[in-house]
Amino acid sequence: MSETERPLAISAPDPRTLDLIFTRDALERLRSKYEIVEADPENIAGLGDAVLGRARYIIGQPPLSRETLDRMAQLRCILNVESNLMNNMPYDVVFQRGIHVVTTGQVFAEPVAEIGLGFALAIARGIVDADVDFREGRELWGGDGNVGARQISGSDIGIVGFGDLGKALNRILSGFRAKIKVFDPWMPRSILEDNGVTPATLEEVLTTSDFVFVVAAVTSENRGFLGAEAFAAMRKGAAFILLSRADVVDFDALMAAVASGHIVAASDVYPEEPLAQDHPVRSLKGFLRSAHRAGALDSAFKKMGDMVLEDMDLMDRGLPPMRCKRAERETVSRMRSKPVTKN
Repeated sequence: MSETERPLAISAPDPRTLDLIFTRDALERLRSKYEIVEADPENIAGLGDAVLGRARYIIGQPPLSRETLDRMAQLRCILNVESNLMNNMPYDVVFQRGIHVVTTGQVFAEPVAEIGLGFALAIARGIVDADVDFREGRELWGGDGNVGARQISGSDIGIVGFGDLGKALNRILSGFRAKIKVFDPWMPRSILEDNGVTPATLEEVLTTSDFVFVVAAVTSENRGFLGAEAFAAMRKGAAFILLSRADVVDFDALMAAVASGHIVAASDVYPEEPLAQDHPVRSLKGFLRSAHRAGALDSAFKKMGDMVLEDMDLMDRGLPPMRCKRAERETVSRMRSKPVTKN
């Protein structure tokens, strides 16, 4: 097959790399089937018409102007491997032309849900503090070491958001016989019920849950919507577990609620990353910390490459993408997640 016969794909996956998201074999298949043009995501326009005019796919989510899109007459799909949908292109033009925008973000759902369960168990049973006490020779044995401990089994659990991550979390929690309420204003009641959870208002989730998992995406409507009033409404001693994006909470108010002893919390995400060495959350008692590592497993990254290859093959045959999740014209421009800065 000659170079000109191969479909052209622009590779701009920053901050990912092709080596990160493809296995060696998958990357060989990609390079054998497609002409790959590596590009600076901030300067796609600089590639020139000879490249832009032939590009069938973009692997990544670089900012694109209307003028650049006009030069890309053969573009069929933008395969977002950054995973956060950002408002960095004229989506009205993209959808009018029938260009697919898809994301591989669902590869993170299961590993993030698993660490969320780990946070809940660690908080409920005091696992981290008990380990520190043991290493320092002040451990408490038997029941003396379980003051304040509780079970997840049979507890009241609330989930804020029910996209891929919320559904994965619900599956993982299913064995605990918990009573799960979900608040998601974008999700029809019937879908929640079909997944075995109880549709609820945000107030109901906050006031009736022993554990509140926040897995909602950041949108133009919900930045900082969980603040001091929300934390005050929670049951005393309840656990607030933040797994999606820090921008959905007032982080100072969250820390204040933990510092007061009203709730405990765990988070994998923060307003600024990496976090300053003197940030007060680092020494906050009652707060379990993780450095945005919940989904960053090599196995998850490699699934991205497999999904990209499968969907490109489908589109090459005139079929729609099916493995990646398609962006919706009604909601994509409302997403406000910050791009990741490290893998």
